[in-house]
Amino acid sequence: MIKLSNIIKKYGKLEVLKGIDAEIAKGKVTAIVGPNGSGKTTIIKIILGLVKADYGKVFINNSPINGGFEYRKLIGYMPQVASYPENLTVAEVLNMIKDLRNRFDHPEEKLLKLFELTGELTKPIRALSGGNKQKLSAVLSLMFEPEILIFDEPTAGLDPVVSNRFKEIVSSERKKGKTIILTSHIMSEVQELADEIIFILDGKIHYHGSILNLLLDKGEVNLEKAVAKILEERAIWN
Repeated sequence: MIKLSNIIKKYGKLEVLKGIDAEIAKGKVTAIVGPNGSGKTTIIKIILGLVKADYGKVFINNSPINGGFEYRKLIGYMPQVASYPENLTVAEVLNMIKDLRNRFDHPEEKLLKLFELTGELTKPIRALSGGNKQKLSAVLSLMFEPEILIFDEPTAGLDPVVSNRFKEIVSSERKKGKTIILTSHIMSEVQELADEIIFILDGKIHYHGSILNLLLDKGEVNLEKAVAKILEERAIWN
């Protein structure tokens, strides 16, 4: 479980997060959604320890992270756009990450087949397509069986077949009781994969709950239309 307690983050005079309180449960897929600049990426970076909050605490399995790093072993992270050493091959990148984790087995083999990367192992990163780089990020995020998975726009650049396989993997990982965070601008994808949604706007949470309850509350069957209603209601009150 991940708990965010009164998280505040400023960049100069710009207050990006304005007191975020949320609990992200195990065994569920929680989607963090909102317009560009709403604070989604900052929340993820704070959870990962890449950015430090100005105020508030993050708890992982009921323990505050307090600037530590050991908890990161529990997390598998798939960024929207990953950057790897361009001169290394796919196999060398995988081996480098395994060395950092002190792993000498081959946890990646099944995933390489699923994501159709076996034939790319000897290619340097600079020669990979954007889609294959995304597949490599997926493999790296999943290969150590982490308790927590964070997927940032994961299907961007994936072909339909591999995208469907990825979605099946997400469903399988959820059934294992893992804590999963997903960000996506594709509301149909969020509706398909997620159990709960956190909708962020201007650094504040405007909705946190099940997708089903949101659809019922807004009288919609389509998540995109339900989210649009949140934005319309906010515009009216402002």
